[in-house]
Amino acid sequence: MTKKNLILILSILISVTYSCKEKNNEGSQMKEVMAIHDELMPKMGTIGKLISQLDEEITNDESSNDHAAAREDLKAAHKAMMDWMKGFGNRFDGDEILKAKALTDEKQKWLDEEETKVKALRDQINSSIKKAEDLLKSN
Repeated sequence: MTKKNLILILSILISVTYSCKEKNNEGSQMKEVMAIHDELMPKMGTIGKLISQLDEEITNDESSNDHAAAREDLKAAHKAMMDWMKGFGNRFDGDEILKAKALTDEKQKWLDEEETKVKALRDQINSSIKKAEDLLKSN
């Protein structure tokens, strides 16, 4: 085997290895985004329960601005989750989400954006739940 052929074969192997690695990174990034989504979904029920509990407290005590603010934070977090899911679903198809289908460059940029959004959403949901739970415990 000549040096040129050896270099050519090594170059091809390196290229294939790199492209496979890149595809796996896309797949793992999509899995991470979906894992955060899956972590947040059960919290939608918690948000609904907390809103009901805060509604009860507000009805019993008309002057509770803190309770009303906590309720609005929960409602905003719930709406943000619904909006994020709709937007995410509009950007990616089932094969891209569930089967790690390769993404175009544009869709990879979108996935980067969605990852940032879902992490911020997680913070918003968790903080609104904590604020409401702490407020309800103090009563």
